[in-house]
Order: sequence, then structure tokens, then C-alpha cells
Amino acid sequence: MKRETFNPAQAQQVAAAFAKHQVDYMFIGKSGAILLGYPGTTQDVDVFPRKDADNGQRIVAALTELGFVIDSVLASEIIRGKDFVQIKNGPFDIDLVFAPDGIESYDEAKARIDMSSGFPVANISDIIESKRAANRPRDAVELPLLQAFREMYEKKGS
Repeated sequence: MKRETFNPAQAQQVAAAFAKHQVDYMFIGKSGAILLGYPGTTQDVDVFPRKDADNGQRIVAALTELGFVIDSVLASEIIRGKDFVQIKNGPFDIDLVFAPDGIESYDEAKARIDMSSGFPVANISDIIESKRAANRPRDAVELPLLQAFREMYEKKGS
């Protein structure tokens, strides 16, 4: 099965289901940057949810409603807020990143949240710092592009 490329319609589906179930979250990673206007592609939706059991239960309910198959093991990982939960058995791929590299706390990141796209998106600087801290080879190519985008994005906003 060919993996679908992330598109804003997926973000709309996640946002609607998460709003209905009162999930506390923000988009992060490359999908978050794309929602801010970054001209890239990615294969999955990256979400940084608040790590607490009640929020985890709301996430399970929202994802189930979206058509993801959540078995008891996966539900347990989500509810306890396992650092990284990758889900590929639904209408699209989604990564729940409860502990993104380079971001001290959810509350600090939420204080800097960017709502300009109509979606709760991590601040572009947090997205870049998270990618830098992850130190993955695939991010090495992307980082200078994201930094150039940030400069353009910040000029546009001022």
C-alpha cells in the first residue's frame, strides 16, 4: 500500500475530532511547518499532545472515531503517554510525539503556539529546535530549509 502524502485535509480531520473530544494538542514536525506554509512534503501527521491519562483517553476516542484501529496495547501506550507512538493502521499515518526532542515542556510550547493557520501549531522555532535536537540524518537536509522558511515567515508576520 502506497503511503499517502500529508495534506491539510488530514489536519482538518484530526483537528475536528480532537476538538470534539477536547484533546489538548498541537501539530509539530514537518506537518506543523507545512500548515504554516512551509513548501515541503511529509508522509504523516505529527501531533504533540499533552501527556496525561485523561487527555490520552480522549485521544483514543478521537482516533477511533477517525477510523484508526486502536487495540488495547496501543490504547495503553497512548493513555500513559509513551514518548513516541506511531500509528499506521488508519486512514493516514499519524505520530503522537508526547516528548519531542528539544522541547522542555508542553506548557512552555503551548505558550508559544501559533494559531495563524487556524490550527494549533507549535512555534516554527520549536519545530526547528526539535528537529535539530533529534539529530537524524534525514533532518540534516531539511534544517537549513526550515531556518530559511522561519526567516521569511517571521518577516511576513512583522
